[in-house]
Parts: sequence; structure tokens; C-alpha cells
Amino acid sequence: MRSSRRTAIVAGALFLVTEVAAIAGLTLYRPVLHDAGYVIGSGADPRVFLGALCEFVLAVAVTGTGAVLFPVLRRRNEGAAVAYVCGRLLEAAVIVIGIISVLSVVTLRRQAEGAAGIDEASLVTAGRALVAFHDWTFLFGPNFVLGANTLVLAGLMYTSRLVPRFIAVLGLVGGAMICASATAVLFGAYEQVSAAGSLAALPVFAWEVTLAVRLLAKGFDEGGGESAHDSAYDGARDNARGDDLGDSRGDADAAAGARVGADAG
Repeated sequence: MRSSRRTAIVAGALFLVTEVAAIAGLTLYRPVLHDAGYVIGSGADPRVFLGALCEFVLAVAVTGTGAVLFPVLRRRNEGAAVAYVCGRLLEAAVIVIGIISVLSVVTLRRQAEGAAGIDEASLVTAGRALVAFHDWTFLFGPNFVLGANTLVLAGLMYTSRLVPRFIAVLGLVGGAMICASATAVLFGAYEQVSAAGSLAALPVFAWEVTLAVRLLAKGFDEGGGESAHDSAYDGARDNARGDDLGDSRGDADAAAGARVGADAG
């Protein structure tokens, strides 16, 4: 199996993991995110811990997609490839910050459980503040940053024809819509977890799933200019190696000649 095919399979699998982990994490978080009295109630800590684990898997998979695709994208546009990797790292970092805020709610509830003289109103306020912090990370990570990353990757896929262009166009539409939706949420047009928010997220969800299936089933499009770009890139790399090797041999020959001259003298 060629390296490009292996890369496509790994990238496709990671994109599917991001979708499953994101949906599972958000579903498992529901008690702590939607119950204002979670910190003074019986709680559902094991469920929240499992949700945090899913979100951590999501962060790892997000980072993985950037790392795995970088060698392929660099051959088309190195600057954009670096931007995509950095964007995915930023997205993963924001997700991890959100995980910590949710787990802090659980810690707060456990420390208050059974303690005497606890101000429940203050606990509820602190818990709601931590949940609000998570909600903001959810807006900026899996929305603004995801949208920007999607635009970069879809743009590269479109110009290089690594996948059929209709898939890349879906990504361009999805990235633009998720950014527009996040802006609307930021200014209070509607809630992030709402019918309007879900509809705006559908194109980017469809893009990632379609891209994943394409990469798993057929890999990158060999007829879309990949071979020409790869040949040029590999040729330049081989020439550089050849020049380095020639310089090394020349230096060795010069050194040997000097030693012979010294011995003759």
C-alpha cells in the first residue's frame, strides 16, 4: 500500500472519530450543562467523566487530522498546510479548556457534598459560571476555529483537486455557514444549541463525513494533479539530496588528495 493511500485511510478514520466523539461528548454532558442545580444535587458524575473522555478523544483526533494531512497538503501550499496544522492545534486546545471547566463543576459538587454551612446560592452561581465558560469555548473552538480550518482545508482540496470538487465546495459552504452561525450566536441572534444552530452545522458535518468516506473508500484523487505536484516535489527533494551527496563526495575526494600529497611530500 502506497504512503498516500495509508495517509488517506488514517485521515478518513480520524475525521469519523471526531464526529462520533463530538456527538457523544455533547450528549453525555447534558446533565451538567442543562441542570443549574447540578452542583447541589446528586449529580451524574460517571456520565460526565465519560463525556470528558469522549471530548479528549475528540481533541486528540482533531490534532491527528492536521498532523496526518500535513505532508500531503505541504506539497500543494506549505503556508496553508502550516496554517491548517496550527488551526487544528488551537481547536484542540480550546476543547481541552472546555473539558477542564466541566470537570471543575464536578469537583465543586463533590467538595460541597455533605459539607455543613454551604451557601447553595453561591455554589449554583459558581457552577453556572463554569458552565458558561464551557459554552464560550464550545462557541470559539468547534465553531469559529473549526469553520476557519474547514475553509483552509476545503480551499486546498478545491485548488489541488485532491478530492472531487463537489466535496470541496461542500466544505467551503459548511465552513462559511458555521462561522456565520457562530457570529449570530455571539451577538445573541439565537442559542448555539438550537434548531437554527443545528441547521447551520449540518453542511460542515456533511463535509467531514463525506470527506472521510471518500478518503477511506478511494483515497486522494490521483487524476487531480497530485502526481504532477508529487513528482515536482520529489524531484526537487531528490536533486537536493543528490547535490548534498555530490558535495560530500567532493569533500571526501579533496581530503584524500590532500592526504596523498602530504604523504608524497
